[in-house]
Amino acid sequence: MSLRIAVAAATIGIGLLATSTAQARPEMVGVKSSEYSPGTIVVKTSERRLYLILDDGHAVRYPVGVGKYGKQWSGTTRISGKYRNPAWAPPAEVKHDKPNIPDLIPGGSPRNPMGVAAMTLAVGEYAIHGTNMPGSVGGFVSYGCIRMLNPDITDLYERVSIGTTVVVTR
Repeated sequence: MSLRIAVAAATIGIGLLATSTAQARPEMVGVKSSEYSPGTIVVKTSERRLYLILDDGHAVRYPVGVGKYGKQWSGTTRISGKYRNPAWAPPAEVKHDKPNIPDLIPGGSPRNPMGVAAMTLAVGEYAIHGTNMPGSVGGFVSYGCIRMLNPDITDLYERVSIGTTVVVTR
């Protein structure tokens, strides 16, 4: 009897954990402004949302994790590269804060923070990428990168190309 209760409690607990994190589901939303041209990626860090502008009035919206306090940035850049299952070499700042981290984590490794795909940005050492920690999406969690759930980065990756404009606002 007590084993059945423990299993039920564990099942309920797992269900609660699953519903508290951001869910992969790009959604079509209305946008009021024609400030951005179709194809532009707009990241609103205060909302922790990324928008892919489709036309004057519509966008696809995704939940994202953004830079933690002191690591946020804003500006306009472009996608400079696209990679599936990228290897990751921690930038000097990350290595300084976490000296025991390996110098290179291969793509596909469960320890690789880049997830299933990454799109590098032409400013700094930043990228829009997937994650192996889905619970971090929706928070202020990174060193400046834009984190997405793996199904979401896969969707966005297919929709955009190298050279796509990316606007990051606070």
